[in-house]
Amino acid sequence: MMKFLLSSKSVALDLALFILRVGSAGMMMTHGWNKLMNFQDKSVSWPDPLHVGHSVSLGMTVFAELFCAGFLLLGLFSRLALVPLIFLMTVAVFVIHAGDSFGDKEHAVLFLVPYIVLFLTGPGIYSLDSIRKK
Repeated sequence: MMKFLLSSKSVALDLALFILRVGSAGMMMTHGWNKLMNFQDKSVSWPDPLHVGHSVSLGMTVFAELFCAGFLLLGLFSRLALVPLIFLMTVAVFVIHAGDSFGDKEHAVLFLVPYIVLFLTGPGIYSLDSIRKK
């Protein structure tokens, strides 16, 4: 009986990680796609907190939101892909929206929390990283 409980907990945890990973990455990719499709218009006024230029800042944002989130969605190089996503959301919360109310930074926090959780736990068994390790 105990073996079954441990086994079902493991399955439930891996399923939960899968849902968290695919859900948060998929939602983030919609933001990255929108920015990519409107890159020219957005690059003129995009925030430049790292002082590398508006276009470069937007390019790095698109890279994280679209490409890194895509890798996360697949569960491929997950922890590596999470680094730019965590950095991006941290900058959004503590730099871009530093003086704003919590309501204005809440969206970034709602992405940051699962990214940190996934970085700490890994992508789970239902990922390409798991297949790659075997």
